Amino acid sequence: MPISEDPSITRHHKENPMLTHPTLDTLHALKLLGMYHALLEQMQMPEMTEVPCEERLGLLVDRESTARADRRLKTRLHQAKLRQTACIEDIDYRHPRGLDKALMRSLAGCQWVRDRHNVLITGPTGIGKTWLACALGQQACREGWTVLSLRLPRLLQEGSIRQF
Repeated sequence: MPISEDPSITRHHKENPMLTHPTLDTLHALKLLGMYHALLEQMQMPEMTEVPCEERLGLLVDRESTARADRRLKTRLHQAKLRQTACIEDIDYRHPRGLDKALMRSLAGCQWVRDRHNVLITGPTGIGKTWLACALGQQACREGWTVLSLRLPRLLQEGSIRQF
C-alpha cells in the first residue's frame, strides 16, 4: 500500500496530500527510513510549523544519520556472533580476578585493533574470560570494527582450511 493511502496519517495531513505524501513515498522508496519516520513525527507536532525550514531539514538529516549508524552497529553485532551480551561499562572490578582498570580502559579504546595486535585472555574456569572477550568485541563493534567471535577449536579449524 502506498504511503499516501496509509490510514494512520491524521486528517490534518490528508487535507494537503500533494506536498507531504509524495515526499513520504519518495523517502520510503529511497530507503531513507530515518528521515521518513522523523517527518511523520514532525507532521504530528503542530508546533513544528514554526521551526525554520533549515532546522527541520537538519533534524531530518540527523535522524537519518543516527538511524543508519544504529543499523550498521546492529548488523556488526549480529555478524560478530558474540556469545554473551556484555559491555565494557559493566565490568565489575571488585570481583577478585585481577583485572587492571587502566589496561581495560586502554583496551576499550581499540588501539590494539588499529595496531593489529591480539588480546589473549587467560584464567581459571568460570572467571569470566568469555564475558570479557564479548565486552571487548562489542566495544570494537561500537567503534566501527568488524568482529567475529570464535572458540579456539573453531578458529584452528578455520585457519587450517584457509591454508590450503
